[in-house]
Amino acid sequence: MEYLTPPRGTLTTSLAALAAGVQPATIRDWVRRGILTRCGGTPKRPVYRIEDVEAALRAAKPSRPGQRAVKAA
Repeated sequence: MEYLTPPRGTLTTSLAALAAGVQPATIRDWVRRGILTRCGGTPKRPVYRIEDVEAALRAAKPSRPGQRAVKAA
């Protein structure tokens, strides 16, 4: 069951993606890469701290050879 409202100070995967301006798949990829950690929820419905999502958005992402560089705003 999806949270109607997640616990205070946390975001679901969909809300975290919306807040960061990325796709939900990107949030899941950040978790897989260790850039973002879950703070609770269930395995199918994780939640993330707002501060952790903001930090992950600012974190330097690992790059692959030949990957296009992203210009900082």
